[in-house]
Amino acid sequence: MGAESASYELSVTTQGPLYPPSEVMDPDGNFVVIGYVNRESADGGVTSQWGSAIVAADSTLPELGGTAPYRIVRELGPRLSALDESLVLHTLPLPLPCTNYPEVFAPDQLADPFSVVRPSYAFHEVPLADLRPEDGPKVTEPITLGQWVQAAGEVRVTLADGGRAADFHCDFTGLLPNNLYTVMSVRRRDLDPAGPVRPGPLGVPNVLISDHKGNGSYHARMPNPFPDPEVAAGDRIMNVVLLWMSYQQNYVGAIGRFGLGGDVHAQLKFRGPSFTEFVTHA
Repeated sequence: MGAESASYELSVTTQGPLYPPSEVMDPDGNFVVIGYVNRESADGGVTSQWGSAIVAADSTLPELGGTAPYRIVRELGPRLSALDESLVLHTLPLPLPCTNYPEVFAPDQLADPFSVVRPSYAFHEVPLADLRPEDGPKVTEPITLGQWVQAAGEVRVTLADGGRAADFHCDFTGLLPNNLYTVMSVRRRDLDPAGPVRPGPLGVPNVLISDHKGNGSYHARMPNPFPDPEVAAGDRIMNVVLLWMSYQQNYVGAIGRFGLGGDVHAQLKFRGPSFTEFVTHA
């Protein structure tokens, strides 16, 4: 018999999968990585340990499922310097650099995102669709790394409907105030090298707007999110990711049009697969 409920603390991040190394860039076009940093090991292999660094966009790109050492421009360290706190954050350019993920995130809305060419934008300068100055945009000042790392969150999971569903209750603090966020689920097969599946939202709609203090909350009931891991077809939810939406849009059944730093930017997630104590059924 599995667990009935549990709570988990999220970690601040800038990273989705390992490639691209981050979903956030600095003004010089380098990745700002808070997450798993790939380094060369003493035996010539690769180690991935949670940390933070500025990583070059021309880092070696392996096949999906592989790893290679990042080309580290400089370390950020466990405590940011005043200079690093003031670093202005940017989107990734399009096509996305240093990515090996082949899936289209929004096939009904944008079937060929790899053909779109756009520069890297400072978060506060992203060209929002149909926006006029008199419409009152809320993101008008630079967003810095020091602001970004203030985020924190908790996810509480409780089985429901006799084990056929689970409730996800999420509470967040330290977010960018008055901003649009969405909540994403990561399933077992999303990063399967033999056949990846595009990630999806944690419920629809999966939207929250932080308040003026940067607080927010979210709830979703998901049908059979934790099928028996011994069943090959069981595509379990393994992680929950809070995404800041740089284009201030939601894409319903898709988490974004470009994904992976193009228009979605992971700010909170678990460091590894979670929810192993739960089993649900159809």
